[in-house]
Amino acid sequence: MRLPLWYLLEALSWSSRLGTTDPAPPPDRTLTPSQSTSLSFNLRHVHAQSANSSHILFADVRPPSLSSRRLDEPELTFTLDTETILTHRPSSPAAFYAARSGSRLAQTPIDLWVPDSIPAPNTSSRHTLHTLAKMTSNAYTSPSESDWYPLPSPFNSTNGTAPPSIPFGWEPDADGFRGHIFVSEDNATVVISIKGTSAGWIFGGGGPTVSKDKLNDNMLFSCCCARVGPTWSTVCGCYGGSGKCDQRCLETSVAKESLFYSVGVDLYNNVTYLYPNANIWLVGHSLGGSLASLLGSTFGSPVVAFEAPGERLAAQRLHLPGPPNNNHITHVLHTADPLAMGTCTGVSSVCGIAGYAMESHCHMGNIRRYDTISNLNWAADIRTHGIRVIVEKLLADDWNTLTGHNETKEVPDFDNDDDCVDCYNWEFGDYK
Repeated sequence: MRLPLWYLLEALSWSSRLGTTDPAPPPDRTLTPSQSTSLSFNLRHVHAQSANSSHILFADVRPPSLSSRRLDEPELTFTLDTETILTHRPSSPAAFYAARSGSRLAQTPIDLWVPDSIPAPNTSSRHTLHTLAKMTSNAYTSPSESDWYPLPSPFNSTNGTAPPSIPFGWEPDADGFRGHIFVSEDNATVVISIKGTSAGWIFGGGGPTVSKDKLNDNMLFSCCCARVGPTWSTVCGCYGGSGKCDQRCLETSVAKESLFYSVGVDLYNNVTYLYPNANIWLVGHSLGGSLASLLGSTFGSPVVAFEAPGERLAAQRLHLPGPPNNNHITHVLHTADPLAMGTCTGVSSVCGIAGYAMESHCHMGNIRRYDTISNLNWAADIRTHGIRVIVEKLLADDWNTLTGHNETKEVPDFDNDDDCVDCYNWEFGDYK
């Protein structure tokens, strides 16, 4: 049997964590559930998918270039608050791989998940969400560009130089999965920031990733291969006629190794190999947020996703074994965003006109749902989907200040989509 690359890499990282040859001892994570701390992160690596392959490319943000920065150049350090959460991780890559295979046969895995108490972003803190949103926005750009978000926190530790990092190459014209990797000053926590869709159809411009972004959007978030109408070119051949779609065909199509979920699994395992003792967090916006959630569900890592389309349907089609709960996943979204709310549907919608079938709307985990329509009088508008709207408007002040409410509330309370149903007007079964 040929094992997938993610399985082999994860097995290597598992063995390195269990071995005795690590260059440094594991960080101290003895936190109590009520304990809160603060972390600082430096930008260490940028990541991308190479053109015409699923290979992950890295580039280092090298210490010499960082230490020679001018005072007017952007900061690369990010500070935020943490809390301790209980998550569940697969007991081994073999157990997880077997559980995914068994899920296709409707078999329930036994003893797959191992509980683990870990530091996670404190999502009740607006400052923390605001910082993560900036890190997420920066996945679309580079530190040398004007749209990189600087932060007023200290650049690094006392000596004025960034910690050393491992050199990797990166191609600036890579056309797939990309973003940035931030690492805490003690190497104990790594944040993978995943870029979403380069939405030239919303804001103009675009970039080399537009084509693959669109393919992944239509595979992950459509009910049946992006068949919105009879004139549409579908992204897979699973349509069975008259509102019917072949389930097995869908599951095979969404799991292709060239698509972003599989590429993201490879990236995650590359990072665990680089930082075998680190606690890994995942953040992303839009498509990047949904991918972060899917990867977080796979590995039990904390996730904060901004304005992500509903990803629960994709998780089901990927046969991701569900942990006891998904409380380690937090979605931050607002009600005026048609993409996150799953209302940008139909051939005459803005999404449909641009060729995107964004039909799913059910999310996993917890949701910080900002009711901007009722409380801020925002109108439903695709232009409110952008991450800069989140950084510069939605998270620019505490929620109670924005709404004028007397209660002290930095962010909305948790909500969920437990009762949500996707694609209710489709029939899925054996139609091929």
